[in-house]
Amino acid sequence: MTQITAAMVKELRERTKAGMMDCKKALQECDGDMGKSVDWLRQKGLSVAAKRAGRSTSEGAVQCYIHAGNKLGVMVEVNCETDFVAKTDQFVQFARDVAMHVAAINPVCIKREDTPTELIEKEKEIFRKQAEESGKPDNIIEKIINGRIEKFYKEVCLLEQPFVKNPDITIQDLLNELIAKMGENISVRRFARFQVGVEAE
Repeated sequence: MTQITAAMVKELRERTKAGMMDCKKALQECDGDMGKSVDWLRQKGLSVAAKRAGRSTSEGAVQCYIHAGNKLGVMVEVNCETDFVAKTDQFVQFARDVAMHVAAINPVCIKREDTPTELIEKEKEIFRKQAEESGKPDNIIEKIINGRIEKFYKEVCLLEQPFVKNPDITIQDLLNELIAKMGENISVRRFARFQVGVEAE
């Protein structure tokens, strides 16, 4: 068994923002392997998030991010179960991070179920034409289109996008970590992005 040192726990905490005891347990479970420990903590976040998913989120907060120069701004609403959690530093920081991410990356929607059907159909048509022009057989074309659409979801859906401050994790990973820490169901409800001289879609 690998000796788990305080330095290892500190490094894992810095990488994942998880609690000290969780980091120590993850390192013990994964025999000191840093990469596996990160995955172990993510899985823990996923299981906690799954357990909390059905619970009502009627509290929360609206946070704003205004980019330098005042030409770009974002408002985001993040919901949770209790007013107590809504006022915690971690919750407020998450909402601010999401607002800043939306300003930087400009997602179309929150999750793939919200993606406008006409947008998906338009993308499929483009991918189909590209594949047909390259002379691929029909069965391969369908696989190419499905693969491209999966990639497209990761580009336009907020929860599937790599987090702008840490591209190793997605916004969903960040949300799952917060749910695991807070012990409540938390959801990103809506966002609005305003840019001077640009019409909202």
